[in-house]
Amino acid sequence: MLTYPNIDPIALSLGPVKVHWYGLMYLLAFLCAWGLASYRAKQRDHWSPEMLSDLIFYGAMGVILGGRFGYVLFYEFDKFLADPIWLFKIWTGGMSFHGGFLGVMIAMLFWCHKYKKTWFETLDFIAPCVPTGLMFGRLGNFIGGELYGRPVTDPNFALGMIFPTDPLQLIRHPSQIYQALCEGLILFIVIWWFSSKPRPRMAVSAVFLMGYGCARFFMEFFREPDADQGFILLGWVTKGQLLSLPMILVGLWMIWYAYQKKIFDWGPQKNTSV
Repeated sequence: MLTYPNIDPIALSLGPVKVHWYGLMYLLAFLCAWGLASYRAKQRDHWSPEMLSDLIFYGAMGVILGGRFGYVLFYEFDKFLADPIWLFKIWTGGMSFHGGFLGVMIAMLFWCHKYKKTWFETLDFIAPCVPTGLMFGRLGNFIGGELYGRPVTDPNFALGMIFPTDPLQLIRHPSQIYQALCEGLILFIVIWWFSSKPRPRMAVSAVFLMGYGCARFFMEFFREPDADQGFILLGWVTKGQLLSLPMILVGLWMIWYAYQKKIFDWGPQKNTSV
């Protein structure tokens, strides 16, 4: 059994100002996305530093606002109905990936309108830069001792650990680390490799949807369901799995459609008439 490292959630204190590790993980996620996007821009024409800065800013707003609205809508809507002001109490915690994902897609619509880019050209461009942010976010969850895994069936399981935030003090899967690797690092490697060569418009976005959807669906078998949600379908399906299933199905349709249309936004096959 592993020992939980018990890292202080406050990374740095400067008088009354306290910097939390979770906030630093968000900062690292956005900085990493900016660096990766800058590298990808070198392979394409007409992508200026100003465009990239705005792209990351719009994306950050989509993550933060969408993540909060999504959490309230998908997980705590009853609390919102009882107290609408609770929506703005972000210091109480509560963010949703699926909400952040929708928020980013909406934010990209505004960015595309400003810079006259097509929506899927932009989503294909930014998709490979997302998984590293997911990795940092899950590491933040691990440091905070939140969203831990289900109890292990074998008390001698080598990767099991007891989280101090667990009121039951059971030996659990460190599912945040599993997710950081599967939804973060591995997904990044796959999408970065796939997008390193020109692909039809929508194809990279499709691979991201399918990759994340499958990874999240599988990882939910190791993650403890939210206490107020439990299993919401068939006695074993979680809310995370239910929200991930449409991503897989839409991704499958998109990859088929992309290779039917074969519209390229960069590379030797670039189609300038569409």
